[in-house]
Amino acid sequence: MGTRGCISSSHYLATQAGFEILLAGGNAIDSAVATGLALHVVEPHMNGIGGETPIILYSAKDKRTFAISGQGPAPSAATLDYFQKEHIQMIPGDGFLPATVPASFDAWITCLTRFGTMTLEQVMRPALRLAKDGFPTYPTLQGNIQKYSDRFLKDWPTTTEIFLPGGRVPEIGTVLKQADLARTYERLIHAEKSAGSGRSNGLRAARDLFYSGEIARTIVEFATARPSSDATGKPHASLINLEDLARYESRVEDTVKVDYAGMVVHKCGPWSQGPVFLQQLRLLEGYDLKSMGHNSTNYIHVVTEAAKLAFADRERFYGDPLFADVPMETLMSKSYANTRRKLVRMKKASLRLRPGDGSRISRAKVTEGSGGDTTHLDTVDAEGNMVSATPSGGWIRDSPVIKGLGFPLGTRGQMFSLDPSHPNCIAPGKRPRTTLSPTLVTLNDRPTMAFGTPGGDQQDQWPLQFFLNVIEFHMNLQAAIDAPTFHTSHFPSSFYPRDSHPGRLHLENRISSLTVRQLRKRGHRILMDDGWSHGRVTSVRYDWGTRVMSAAASSRYQTPYALGR
Repeated sequence: MGTRGCISSSHYLATQAGFEILLAGGNAIDSAVATGLALHVVEPHMNGIGGETPIILYSAKDKRTFAISGQGPAPSAATLDYFQKEHIQMIPGDGFLPATVPASFDAWITCLTRFGTMTLEQVMRPALRLAKDGFPTYPTLQGNIQKYSDRFLKDWPTTTEIFLPGGRVPEIGTVLKQADLARTYERLIHAEKSAGSGRSNGLRAARDLFYSGEIARTIVEFATARPSSDATGKPHASLINLEDLARYESRVEDTVKVDYAGMVVHKCGPWSQGPVFLQQLRLLEGYDLKSMGHNSTNYIHVVTEAAKLAFADRERFYGDPLFADVPMETLMSKSYANTRRKLVRMKKASLRLRPGDGSRISRAKVTEGSGGDTTHLDTVDAEGNMVSATPSGGWIRDSPVIKGLGFPLGTRGQMFSLDPSHPNCIAPGKRPRTTLSPTLVTLNDRPTMAFGTPGGDQQDQWPLQFFLNVIEFHMNLQAAIDAPTFHTSHFPSSFYPRDSHPGRLHLENRISSLTVRQLRKRGHRILMDDGWSHGRVTSVRYDWGTRVMSAAASSRYQTPYALGR
């Protein structure tokens, strides 16, 4: 807890980086940018500066909530015709072919320019130190490097050089340095300082170096001249060109929102999966969840069935609203939820995908996909600035590190459909419907909570349970995060190869065995998971009555951490 500010993120060194900025006089937006830039360094298997970062923030100055898309679009050459001529039926999840325009850096610059107070140099210094001086290798990072080391050694020498020093997986505790990434950060700082007077001019100069200068040219030259093998069985080069990079700018948009229990819950638009969180709330407000009991059979059943219905609508309707007509007013309405809620049977689990208006989506091939991973951060300050951001993509496991820059491109293009009738069908300049889904909650027009988690399709399942734990069951943030969770993989995965498992319900094994047996009797296809394995939710909260802020971080996966002052 604190009275000056609070920060929570998926890695303690990133939390410390953001906290350093808060103590130096920065606001919650400055702190969030510092935290995110550090996460790009210390969690290279989870995210990178070449990936994407959707953000929701409350600006105390503007007295309103904004969504910053932070999701790069498909390149101009990424046409449906191109994939049809290449006889590609599903966009792969690895290599260069699924690369969208890297958006994370521009999202951070947008935050600083419009809502921050500090220079890029100030907020980037902690991350630069971590890249230059290194940090101790920890178990989850080591395990990821180990898992993909054969591919690094066989196909990606630039990745091997950094993450397999001496050709070996680093031992836990080995200091991992990223000299090329440090030099990239130094070049961005130098561009800012060389721009002359004015904070905005400096931020623009750093942005221009990345998107239309030397860094942009290095990205394109490396990714187009060195085709990389991928899941199609053939090597492909990136489709990104210099014009794609130069024309990109993060959009600052209105949030999508619904009211719940006297509060307003804000999400990104249907270019993300965020609205499924809101659809689930609309469905669940028709039940007395508290009387059911936390993690009771009825509670888990109802929450799971609501998720199935909401995610079915995601599969049918969601896409970039700049290109597709997404019926958001209907999907967010109480009347639509009332109609959909009638499909829930209390004694029987659904085994079909049931979107609200029929579906042209074929049943996905049932096969295990590798998926990806992500990270998350939340910040708040005494003035009422609040940020929820979900950096992801540009992870080292799926695309080679760009020589001289120290980071890979993202692979979010794998989430596009190649069905011309689908709202998420690929098109030049279009954003793929991402799984990334930060959340911010306001009360009486002031920010009260921000939260999120890594976890792909689970990003609007585990945090929903966290939110209900706080609001319906009156748990504090830490108890709400640490409570055992569940999720369904009933619907098609967003990741290649788009596998689905109808009726499957994943439970952390801390949920009672009696509840598990009763859920099986209702037809849920149960898969028991380790008791501390579902996600890494982090959160901040502001109590405007006491002016005390609080933060919490998941006990799962060792590294999440919260700080307050």
